[in-house]
Amino acid sequence: MTADRLAALKARYPGAETFTFGDSRALCDRLLGLVRDGRKRATCGALRDYHAEGEPLPVAGRRDIALDWDGAPALVIETVEVTVRRFCDVDADFALAEGEDHCLEGWQAGHRAYFERNGGWSAEMELVCERFRLIEDLAR
Repeated sequence: MTADRLAALKARYPGAETFTFGDSRALCDRLLGLVRDGRKRATCGALRDYHAEGEPLPVAGRRDIALDWDGAPALVIETVEVTVRRFCDVDADFALAEGEDHCLEGWQAGHRAYFERNGGWSAEMELVCERFRLIEDLAR
């Protein structure tokens, strides 16, 4: 059923990419909840991972499908802005738009730990910083 549902969504949102927030079930569930609550309107990933995995960078105007940890469609988001910047250049405005913490320092600590778990961290590493809006909550 998930494959049929995903195929129908991809037909409704041509060009949509699929992705999963986070690197664990708990983090994925938390981040999906933050998007649903309206607190998370941005995300970032290491630029190196896009290159290594051959994934296209997000593009403003594209709608993508966020999956839950089990691979079922959870949300549809629309990218509204994409910038590439070094970790050390991420400002409080963007960090707070990620909705995961209440201050830049908290965002830095959490994201440093995430990147250390997932390929390494450097203050100079380049991040793909994406702002988005929620289009559809597929659980409702």
